[in-house]
Amino acid sequence: MMKLRSSPPSPFGRKVKLAMAILGLKDRIEIVEANTADPSDDLRSQNPLGKIPALVLENGDVIYDSSVILEYLDFLAGGGKLFPQGEARYLVLRDQALANGMMDAAILRVYEKRFKEPKFRDPAWDTYQAAKMDRTLAHFEANAPAAPKSADDIDAGTLTLACALGYLDIRYNGDWRSDHPKLVAWLDAFETAVPAFADTKMPAAPVPDNDPAPLR
Repeated sequence: MMKLRSSPPSPFGRKVKLAMAILGLKDRIEIVEANTADPSDDLRSQNPLGKIPALVLENGDVIYDSSVILEYLDFLAGGGKLFPQGEARYLVLRDQALANGMMDAAILRVYEKRFKEPKFRDPAWDTYQAAKMDRTLAHFEANAPAAPKSADDIDAGTLTLACALGYLDIRYNGDWRSDHPKLVAWLDAFETAVPAFADTKMPAAPVPDNDPAPLR
């Protein structure tokens, strides 16, 4: 059986878990929690970067990062499900990259507070990352995807966007919601169409600042 190395707070790991559910592959993959902060965790030998998620195949090969894992899972499921054929594929890849970038910026802001003493933090750098998030949210608000009616309407781009918004709910108290009503409505429709989104949601209790680093 394949093994997915991840941790519950990771939005990149959540991407893969959702893809597993949408593609009907959950029974073929065991989820094994990883701690990126622990030097003794096997993760560092599985992925030299020490990042999650990492998918360990049955033959011992390892696939990373999350976007590559999604491509592999789509292949296992017969192809063309999360990544359409033709020119449309590149629009999906673009949206996936944009939502990935928003998650990267959000995580970097978390790390700035988690790993640096207050006197070493750079407000200008935090503002720079926050602006990336704001512009991305504005873009998706102005270009909100069509509301999905079922999991068949989900692609890699919209799947990643949902995970990005879910991460902002966890780490930024859902502050994005008040200024982005179209995205709020879209995410509600996504959660209805994809039950696994609720199943992979973090508990309502606050996530501790020392949780395993949610890198992709």
